[in-house]
Amino acid sequence: MGIREENPFAHLLVGCRATVSFHIHTGFSFIDCPLVSPKGVHGDSLTVLQAPEFVSFQKGDWPVSGEKIPDLVALTMGFSVQEDLSWPGLQVGPLFQRPRANVLVVVRGVDSLALPQSVASYPLENPVPFTLDSVAETVHSLFAEDTPVVLQLAPSEERLYMLGKANAVFEDLPVTLQQIRARLSQDGSVLASLPLNSLSRNAEADLLFLSEVQVLHDITALLQRHRHLAKDHSPDLYSLELSGLEELSRLYGQDSAQYRDATAILASVLQKFGEDVYGLYGNSAVVEVVTVKTFEAPLTRKSRSILQSQQTSNPGSPYNLAYKYNFNYAVIFNIVLWLMIALALAVIAVAYNLWNMDPGYDSIIYRMTNQKIRMD
Repeated sequence: MGIREENPFAHLLVGCRATVSFHIHTGFSFIDCPLVSPKGVHGDSLTVLQAPEFVSFQKGDWPVSGEKIPDLVALTMGFSVQEDLSWPGLQVGPLFQRPRANVLVVVRGVDSLALPQSVASYPLENPVPFTLDSVAETVHSLFAEDTPVVLQLAPSEERLYMLGKANAVFEDLPVTLQQIRARLSQDGSVLASLPLNSLSRNAEADLLFLSEVQVLHDITALLQRHRHLAKDHSPDLYSLELSGLEELSRLYGQDSAQYRDATAILASVLQKFGEDVYGLYGNSAVVEVVTVKTFEAPLTRKSRSILQSQQTSNPGSPYNLAYKYNFNYAVIFNIVLWLMIALALAVIAVAYNLWNMDPGYDSIIYRMTNQKIRMD
């Protein structure tokens, strides 16, 4: 059991009986109460956990469509999209600043999580399945020379897709359920620090949920070991899909103690996960959490082995992407553009002054023609 003390999120406990525990090993605070979103958002939702100051998310109840999530992620990273996103929740940011990373976590089986320390939260409508494949292709094509980190992972489905430096950084990351369960029995696993309460170490659904929590813990541990990734010029992309809560809901029900304990654990783990990633990237990362009760249609996609190291340079893409260009393209474009504008204004100013010039008053050349030139 944990040590009881005052919790900074105690205002969330109004109107419900709750137990607040603080655990020394993890630093997580667990709140055992009915699942209520602090922003008052009901139903599926998109929550922005962390965002730098130059990525401006406006607080409001503007719904965002599930199929527009990839476009939203692309815009936060400073990329262009084929269709304009007419959504007032995201404002236009500075031209020469982009976040160093974007982390999107999709949680299936719950419509909202108690995430009090968030930037903004929005209702999610039309929750159709989506992937960040188009964003990953854009990152890889624009920054192929810098080999950015691109990681897309779904532990429950053993689905993995990696590009760039992710092949070396996350080579030791457990991927299959068998590998993750073996990791749970090793030193430093989350089982030694998390309050399991009603969750069991022997039940399959419980182990699936704990395996996903372990993956989040291992990702932050590997990023702390490779801090140099946050200092390069190429943006990194992370996409994680967690379905452990969906399995717990199907097996035990949403009113069960296992489901309530799991939602409390996951909310605290995601809160700390977002803070850790945000700090590792120098407060220049966007962390979003999408909570979906259930998707409207199934989605399948191909996976890539973690040991696959061969990479194709600008392959034939079904997304009709533009040709590759250098990272300095935007800088060079602006230099040429404003230099041309300055030269055009200079030519106009010179032409205007020459047209309105008085030859007898302004020009020394015309003035000398009225005088006799003395010659010795």
